[in-house]
Amino acid sequence: MNKLSMVVAMLITLPLAAAAQDGATDQSRWAEQAHRITIVRDTWGIPHVYGQTDADAVFGVLYAQAEDDFNRVETNYLTALGRLAEADGERAIYSDLRYRLINDPADLQAQYERTEPWLKTLLQAWADGLNFYLATHPSVKPRVITHFEPWMPLSFSDGSIGPDIERVDLTQLAAFYPGAAAPERGTVPAPGEYVEPTGSNGVAISPKIEKNHHALLLINPHTSFFFREEAQMVSDEGLDAYGAMTWGQFFVYQGFNERAGWMHTSSGVDNIDEYAETIVKKGDAIYYKYGSQERPVTMRTVAISYKTPSGQQQKSFTIYSTQHGPVVREADGKWISVRLMQEPVKAITQSFRRTKARSYKAFVDTMQLHTNSSNNTIYADADGNIAYFHSNFIPKRDPKFDWTQPVDGSDPATDWHGVLSVDETPHLLNPPNGWLYNSNNWPWSAAGPDNSPKRSDYPVYVERATEETPRGEHALKVFPSRTDYTIDTLITTAYDSYLPWFADHLPALLQAYDALPAGSPLKEKLAEQIETLRHWDYRWSTSSVPTALAVYWGQAIFNRVNRASRDDLLNALVHASDRLAQDFGTWRTAWGDINRFQRYDDAITPHADDARPSIPVGFTSSRWGSLASFGARRYPNTKKMYGYTGNSFVAVVEFGDRVHARAVTAGGVSGNPASPHFNDQASRYASGDLREVYFYRADVDAHAERTYHPGQDTARAGSGR
Repeated sequence: MNKLSMVVAMLITLPLAAAAQDGATDQSRWAEQAHRITIVRDTWGIPHVYGQTDADAVFGVLYAQAEDDFNRVETNYLTALGRLAEADGERAIYSDLRYRLINDPADLQAQYERTEPWLKTLLQAWADGLNFYLATHPSVKPRVITHFEPWMPLSFSDGSIGPDIERVDLTQLAAFYPGAAAPERGTVPAPGEYVEPTGSNGVAISPKIEKNHHALLLINPHTSFFFREEAQMVSDEGLDAYGAMTWGQFFVYQGFNERAGWMHTSSGVDNIDEYAETIVKKGDAIYYKYGSQERPVTMRTVAISYKTPSGQQQKSFTIYSTQHGPVVREADGKWISVRLMQEPVKAITQSFRRTKARSYKAFVDTMQLHTNSSNNTIYADADGNIAYFHSNFIPKRDPKFDWTQPVDGSDPATDWHGVLSVDETPHLLNPPNGWLYNSNNWPWSAAGPDNSPKRSDYPVYVERATEETPRGEHALKVFPSRTDYTIDTLITTAYDSYLPWFADHLPALLQAYDALPAGSPLKEKLAEQIETLRHWDYRWSTSSVPTALAVYWGQAIFNRVNRASRDDLLNALVHASDRLAQDFGTWRTAWGDINRFQRYDDAITPHADDARPSIPVGFTSSRWGSLASFGARRYPNTKKMYGYTGNSFVAVVEFGDRVHARAVTAGGVSGNPASPHFNDQASRYASGDLREVYFYRADVDAHAERTYHPGQDTARAGSGR
């Protein structure tokens, strides 16, 4: 008898009273479903999950995710459910309160009960896969969630790096709802504060400029490292999707199937609105004005549990809401409520159904749900179509109002009036130039200057950006340069080393230096540095000294470069030179000796150590216009800069008679430092050396490291892979 059979037999015979009443226990049901599922781990440890039904694939992929990094799966749900403080203590209370503004467990459970049977089956499979993992891995000790319920995924229906609710500032939230220790800082940056860019690159190439006459798709999310799993889900019901899955979700968020692919990039749309509510208090009752009416403010009590040395404690808050949404702060005597997209059932439906869309029409049909609120989408398919979709959720509003500021909640003219259709938003299908892209920039250059949507054709609120970005400038320079693209040349272009921000701003520094009088002390002090920068080609590499010098100069001047005096520009170079010399002994330090990738433990919070092994990375922060993004910083205990965000998963897909793809994941797919797949892709990641993707079953089997059913060989599974 093999180990799976033993597990099945053991679980079936557990002496539970429910077994006699219902005919089967949960445990036996899980084990029986597990027997219908096969997980094949390829030589990179990537799970390829095969099931008879979509629900089987969901069960299997959640089991595989839990094997690879249960901590991240659980943490994502602690965050979304507003239960993080149960693990992290009082400091997380306001993060929990923010999520509880929109995620009421009772409401989510009620919505789950009303879902269509097909979706309810998938949600149940989600819970079953995780619970079966815990049942077969008793050594794994969850921080909080010991049993997963099928309604829980409705709290986390968008796989993007920053859900819409996270735009609510925690410091302001704490000021309005006092009662716990205030967060150390807000989540909205202070004026002038630098924030490392996040987002993504998406590029689609049409057959007319591809050497083999196939469509190509670049999938290049820029997120915090290790934010997603790389996996494949296959069923006999038409599911066959490969790509990046946010930990704990049951759909491929950015990826492809045999016929079509999709890439999401963070949008600049203005689709989250604040309303200034006029409040009227009458005794214990609270009202807000709306037109000629006074409507009652909705109130509900939320109890937040939090960890203390003596055990779990609770703090209760009364949450206020108007018809527009929850109240999140106060300003100028008004309560400020926030309105955003809140359709979790539709959102999770759209997220899953898009993975089964095998044509442009089928993909557009999924867009009719209008719940992909925070993202633009780049699309390509085997029929040769390429497309750009702007944010999929844009409320129709009166353009006479400034929607970037709180509007008058008492004025009915500020109401939403449905959403813009796909045709009413910036959209492209098969532009004549043969390429399109988005790098979190505006849509007005998505297919170059002559083939892109026109800003004058749309309400101002469809896009907040007012100028092109450095990455956008870079894309417009490189993507029109070829008419014979292949997978290899698209990869090369995606890692093009040009840094347009420095090409735009370094000339002013050189002019400032040239204008110095002959006797200026800076003339001699900066002579060699200026010559180094003067002869630089504005391209990064690990061996480049000018890249390091320019980056340190850019960091010193970035927030004031457009108003900097000549002295400011020159003093920033002095600062950069001195800092390099202080940290590394000389300003003549190669970029790769500073800019490093490091992974040595499974902690979620980024940290680094100069004494531990790391590898050099050539590409830079995307703030300088690098298409390949590597957001790095110094830590309190380091002199070198270590990456924590940027390129996290990169794939290039060719849609021909057979789909062909190459990809790389930051570090590796496992979160277990003991696993051979914890950091086995690091060198490929750092050099942009994408590996072959095994999509078809024959290729997967030919490169299989291990084939098993969930629950089989649990001793090995528990040790990591």
